Amino acid sequence: MADVKEKVQQLPHKPGCYLMKDARGTVLYVGKAKDLRSRVSSYFADSADLTPDKRRMVAQVADIDYLETADEVDAVLTEARLIKDIQPPFNVRLTDDKTFPYLEITTRVDFPGVYLTRTPRPRSKLYGPFTDVKGLRAALPILQQVFRFRTCELEIRADDAKLRYNRPCLLCPIKRCWGPCAGRISRDEYRRTIQRFQRFLEGKRQPLLVAMRREMKALSDAQRYEEAAHIRDQLQAIESLADRGLVDVHVQPEVFQRDTEQGLTALARVVGRERVRTIEGVDIANLSGREVVGSLVTFIDGRPLKSGYRRFRIRTVEGQNDFASVAEVVSRRFRRLQDEGLPPPDVLLIDGGPGQLHAALASLGSLGIDGVTVISLAKRAEEVYLPGQSDPVRLPRTHAGLQILQYVRDEAHRFAQHYHHILRRRSVLGDRADSQPRGRGKRRAD
Repeated sequence: MADVKEKVQQLPHKPGCYLMKDARGTVLYVGKAKDLRSRVSSYFADSADLTPDKRRMVAQVADIDYLETADEVDAVLTEARLIKDIQPPFNVRLTDDKTFPYLEITTRVDFPGVYLTRTPRPRSKLYGPFTDVKGLRAALPILQQVFRFRTCELEIRADDAKLRYNRPCLLCPIKRCWGPCAGRISRDEYRRTIQRFQRFLEGKRQPLLVAMRREMKALSDAQRYEEAAHIRDQLQAIESLADRGLVDVHVQPEVFQRDTEQGLTALARVVGRERVRTIEGVDIANLSGREVVGSLVTFIDGRPLKSGYRRFRIRTVEGQNDFASVAEVVSRRFRRLQDEGLPPPDVLLIDGGPGQLHAALASLGSLGIDGVTVISLAKRAEEVYLPGQSDPVRLPRTHAGLQILQYVRDEAHRFAQHYHHILRRRSVLGDRADSQPRGRGKRRAD
């Protein structure tokens, strides 16, 4: 415990996430903090008021790792991702499929709609994820008064001659919607409004905020305090829109829906199998050539099986050699499947081009394994490489089979990079990661 307390004093006074580990290096708990040193110190203070579970956890802590984040919002979103990936035994929240919402704009229709959603539609413009859900819900109607965007689910086409005969909903007469459903605004005018709204979301908020502050002060000077307080609450709601992450950085893969049945059927045709049910994806990441790690993700019926995810610290490869690293990961994975008497996946997807594909095939050949369809997916042009074919298969971006492959590839990449970021200090699973038993809900390092 003395060593742990000494390490706590070395933590920075910065926002971030902390990982408490036991003597075997297993992560017991993941938390977030505005000030890492102050928050973690509070667990070990003599006056700490801890729940029985927290006291039991603290008694097992032998080491602490941390990740600095850009700000508190980044810490909240990073904590959620870490908990879902690692599933520490003392974290009772965020281990399920709870997600943070997005603000979605359906830009590919004549009259875009604006929605708060946890299940985004394909090819829509997203902002978020948002950590202050209450603030987002409060801000949306305020912004609707300013920009008058629609929030209905009607299908409205600009070339529909019958629009002018429609009666708009009540939001139109109270000036909270332009009424495109009744032909009250042209497509071009409405889209300009949406573009102004997007610029507002992307940072150009000051003119609106200045006007609201001026109005609040005038009401306060006139001693109309209730009305001034109402404007103040609106200001706080709008300012809370800054409490959000970035779509590409703070990925929530579980929120993006896909037609998995159609995708698997289309994929089976591409790879020449009667059907595809199980897919495993492999990716390699390196930290300036010093820490090389591999990830393996498992999908069944087009959906991720988190208990089948594995991390690999590359043992036999010196420096940066993606081909050799792929061969090692594949060899270790399939040797373990053989030892445990488990069936191989229908499809093994390697992130990369023909070089990575040949490395995986050679590795399987050395183990005498056949019956597995091995393919690779190259990022730049999204080309699919198949064994025995010199030219890649180029599928349309809308191809359902390609979208399944992209889902698996991107999840393997995210999982590898996630592990990689943690290795900026030390492995999440400790220096003796290879000896860690497979515990309930834990990701194993193979």
